[in-house]
Amino acid sequence: MIGLADLRPSQSGPALGLYLHIPFCRQRCHYCSFNTGPYRPAAMERFLTALCREIDLVGDADWAGRASIGTVFFGGGTPSLLEADEMERLLERLRKRFSLAPATEVTVECNPESLTREKAEGYRLAGVNRLSLGVQSLDAGLLVKLGRLHSPEEARHAFETARHAGFDNLSVDLMYGLPGLDLARWEETVREILAWRPEHLSAYALTLDAGSRWARSGVAGLPDEDTVTAEYWALARRAAAAGYEHYEISNYARPGFRSRHNQVYWRGEEYVGLGPGASGFLGDIRYGNVEPVERYCALLEAGTRPLGTYETLTTAQRQAERGILGLRLSDGVPPDWLAGVGPLVEAWKSLGLLEVAGGRCRLTEAGFWLSDSLFVELLPPAP
Repeated sequence: MIGLADLRPSQSGPALGLYLHIPFCRQRCHYCSFNTGPYRPAAMERFLTALCREIDLVGDADWAGRASIGTVFFGGGTPSLLEADEMERLLERLRKRFSLAPATEVTVECNPESLTREKAEGYRLAGVNRLSLGVQSLDAGLLVKLGRLHSPEEARHAFETARHAGFDNLSVDLMYGLPGLDLARWEETVREILAWRPEHLSAYALTLDAGSRWARSGVAGLPDEDTVTAEYWALARRAAAAGYEHYEISNYARPGFRSRHNQVYWRGEEYVGLGPGASGFLGDIRYGNVEPVERYCALLEAGTRPLGTYETLTTAQRQAERGILGLRLSDGVPPDWLAGVGPLVEAWKSLGLLEVAGGRCRLTEAGFWLSDSLFVELLPPAP
C-alpha cells in the first residue's frame, strides 16, 4: 500500500491541475455512469466538511505549500448545487493550502436549472472564472428522455444569466447519437448553440457505459452508425465555419479559449483529485479515492485520507498513454513519440487518418472520428 509520502508531484514540470468531485444530483440522468448520489442538504454539509478535511490533509504534505495550481475544476454530479457561500468556502480553503494565482482557471460544471443570477454572481465573486453548462440538447422531448431536469428555454436562460453575471468564458456541453435524434434536428441545435457564441463547445456521442441506467436496461431508437457519423461531421463543419478550432476530439474553442484544465489530462501532466471517486496523477502514480460518499466522509472524519485505488505506471504505459493522449489534440505529438509504431503511422497516413507537418504527427478530422479504434492499436500488450 502506498503512503502519503509516495503521492507527490515531480520535482519539475508545469503547474498542477486540481479536480474536485461534487457527487450530488437531484436526479441521475439515464446515460450517466459517473459517481453520483441523491442530493440532501444534510448530506451536502457533511460532505463539504469532509472535503475541507481532505484539502487540509493534502495541504499538509511537504510539497503542497510550494505547488502552483494552474487550473481548478469542479465536476460531478452537479457542482452548481453548491450555494455561492459554499463555493467561496471551498475556494478559500484551497487558497490557504495551495498557490492559486489570479490567472488560475477555475471552472464549475453547471446544470441549467440550478444556475440562478444570484448564484452565478456569487461564484464570480468567489473566484470562479469559467462555467461549463450541461445543455446536452435543445429538443424538449429528448431532454425528458435523457432524464434531464431543464427545458430548452431554461438552457437559453442559464447561458444569458451567466453572461449577465459577467462570465466571458463559457462552455456548452452537447450530445449526439441520441435515441430518436435525426440529422436535421441535430443541425438545428448546433446552429442555435453556435449563435449563442460560447467560447467553448464540447460534444460527445452517446455511449452506454457500465453503471448507467441505459446500459442496464437498454434504450430503443438509437440511430445507426451512418447517422451518428453524419452528425459528427455536421458539427465539425459548422463549428469550423463559425471560427471554432477543433482542438481535441470532442472539443471546439474560439481562439484563446481552449480548456486549460482538460489539457492537463491530454498532455499527461500531473493533477490532484479531491472528493469521492476523484482520480489524481502524481509522479508516476495514478490513484483514486473511494467512491461511496458515506465511506469517503467516514474515513476523513477518522483523520484518514480516503484513498481507494492506486497504480504505479510502467515506462511502457507512460509512453503509450503519452502518445494516445497527445494524439487527442490537434497539436499532435513529436514523431519520435511514435517511433516504435512506424508501420501503423504509415498505414494511417495512407488512409488519410494522420498527417505529419511542422515536425508533428497529428490526426486528421477523419482520424479524430475513428480515434477510438486507432488508439487500441497503440496500447502495449498485456503482461
